[in-house]
Amino acid sequence: MADEMIAVFGDMHGNAVALAAVVEDFKRQEIERLVCVGDAVQGGTQPRQVVEMLRELDCPVVMGNSDSWIATDEANEPVAEPTRQVGDWTRKQLGEDGLDFIRGFPLTVEIQLGGGRRLLAFHGCPSSFDAVLLPELTDEEFREVLGDPPAPYLAGGHTHIQYTREVGGSIFLNPGSAGVAYNRYFEMEDFYIYPIAQYAVLHVGTESARIEFRQVPFDVDLLEEGALASGRPYAENEGRQYRPKVKSP
Repeated sequence: MADEMIAVFGDMHGNAVALAAVVEDFKRQEIERLVCVGDAVQGGTQPRQVVEMLRELDCPVVMGNSDSWIATDEANEPVAEPTRQVGDWTRKQLGEDGLDFIRGFPLTVEIQLGGGRRLLAFHGCPSSFDAVLLPELTDEEFREVLGDPPAPYLAGGHTHIQYTREVGGSIFLNPGSAGVAYNRYFEMEDFYIYPIAQYAVLHVGTESARIEFRQVPFDVDLLEEGALASGRPYAENEGRQYRPKVKSP
């Protein structure tokens, strides 16, 4: 019997070009079960298009920290003025219908797998979309943030880092970012966002499961063209962020 495949993706941050590349890869892989781990719209220049695509995919989407901020205009920390301007623009693009769609995102989503196994999806951790689970945390630190693992398989986003680890007998995976993938260890003078969309596939067999991380390139020129036509504040910087910085000789 072939493995059942569940695609886990998230952290698009309003990048519909990257999400479209991921959706095409779903089709190539013939993946039909999907779950999104949040942070769908805020930041990029295509929030309305991302919402339209999520509605068409008709898959569960969990609430991310930036989703919550867009939906409620309430933040747990100070918001910089440029971010505030982009957020206000994003809300106008989505309208009440789009905002209501986001307000319906739950904090967690549970997916039943074969053999009585379960996948629990969330953004930061099951109890907070603001929680930060980094791969360099010790087992004790990881468990302190996560809590007791509530399911055999766990999927979270937020950090934009593709990785997996065992914790308390459960398997945790982070699919990376399907829109804003980057190397958090780059120095600022070298920093740029990778022109790739990341996601993960959980292959569930009768006796075991395995995790596959995928990286799909997308067209930065197309993203930049859409950004410049979007009217979003600071849109002129969008394409530049996805290209390596050229240093003078």
